[in-house]
Amino acid sequence: MHEFLVSAVAFIVLLGFMVVVHEFGHFIVAKLCRVRVEAFSIGFGPRLFGFKYGDTDYKVCPLLFGGYVKMAGENFSELSDAAAGTATVAPVSDPGALTSHPRWQQMLIGAAGPVANFILAFVLMVVYYGWINEVPAAEIKQSVIEWVIPGSAAAQAGIQPGDIILRFANANHPDWDKVYQQLNLDPNQTVPVTVDRGGSVLQLAMHIPSKLKDEDLAGILPQTAAGAIGVLQVQPGTPAEQAGLRAGDGIQSVDGHPFHTVTSLLAYMQSGEGKPISLVVVRNGAVMPPVVAHPAKLDTGWKLGFLTVPAPYKSNPLPLNKAVNKSAVFCKDNSTLLLQMLQRIAVHKVAAGNALAGPVGIARAAGDAAESKGWFFKFNLAGEISISLGIINLMPFPILDGGMILFLLIESAIRREISINVKERIYQAAFILLVALFAYLLVNDLSKLPVFAHMKL
Repeated sequence: MHEFLVSAVAFIVLLGFMVVVHEFGHFIVAKLCRVRVEAFSIGFGPRLFGFKYGDTDYKVCPLLFGGYVKMAGENFSELSDAAAGTATVAPVSDPGALTSHPRWQQMLIGAAGPVANFILAFVLMVVYYGWINEVPAAEIKQSVIEWVIPGSAAAQAGIQPGDIILRFANANHPDWDKVYQQLNLDPNQTVPVTVDRGGSVLQLAMHIPSKLKDEDLAGILPQTAAGAIGVLQVQPGTPAEQAGLRAGDGIQSVDGHPFHTVTSLLAYMQSGEGKPISLVVVRNGAVMPPVVAHPAKLDTGWKLGFLTVPAPYKSNPLPLNKAVNKSAVFCKDNSTLLLQMLQRIAVHKVAAGNALAGPVGIARAAGDAAESKGWFFKFNLAGEISISLGIINLMPFPILDGGMILFLLIESAIRREISINVKERIYQAAFILLVALFAYLLVNDLSKLPVFAHMKL
């Protein structure tokens, strides 16, 4: 219940803010072009409160899932009624109506929403890199592999613990975000992988599974920290207590493997299915004699029963010029990734359900980011969603901003307006398609929840 509430609130706040910023982009350019804006609403539904200034009603409504801007002359049915002389709104010839303005101004107004989302993502990441920029206290500058799950795609490719990734698919010297992106771009494909193994450069080939779990690196467990796994608290009656572990200990190695994160330790124990493991423990700076622990089936897997010390992070704000450059790279990389993903969906190389998240998927990601320590995941997710909203809304599909711009370009080319009735029919068909896509993504998201893990689409 707690997870659901956090996810729901985080989803409403995050997506609502993104949509309001998007609509503000339309609003400000419409005002500059002297289009009459009849309402700027935060939320949907009946008006709770607000004020009217000039022609615009600035209001707050109870359903805080975003907001909208209502401009005179933008609704097809109102235009139809006006043409018939029965409209209660201003006629099409009204100089304040959207359709009375030059097409280039209408296109600017349409593009302003997505542009506002791009600007928001850029500003958010400048703030993060320039004033926060969390980095590990002991930064790992190379993509070092800490563990490889037996039988996984990585293991079948010959990748081994200790390898350093020099090239993965099309990415040279990638960080782990780049590796994850490449994995999602090339499902069911075999990609080249170059690794450094003890000073020798090896050329390998890895077949990427058609489906990957969240944050799955196809069996690769990356080294994201240095030093021993810190023990924060030992739970009574567990294998950890029986093995003699104490709070403040550090687990230096497991069966000779120098693990640095509990994620690798957990993966190792799952593959061993409860097999006893030998731990080398550091206590008060001294290396203790190895101890044997017997993992037990706790909750959803094999565990020892202790809480770990979170990996230490430090704030390392960048100078403004470097923060701006890094933010620009963030926006460019995420825009390129989404466009590549959409292209692969279009040519049926990637299933839409694997590449796109619906409302439940976004809500889960928002909840995880809200409960995560530090600021990186919060800013990163907000930036990614804002960029996604911008790009998707620029797609040349009716109902979206890009669809409106496409109609205006066609009308400019043929030098006459497309019939309002034709536009209405096209928009109605597009609406049905969008509802169907929304329903598909919603069901796909639900199938990924633990309680529905058995469902297959």
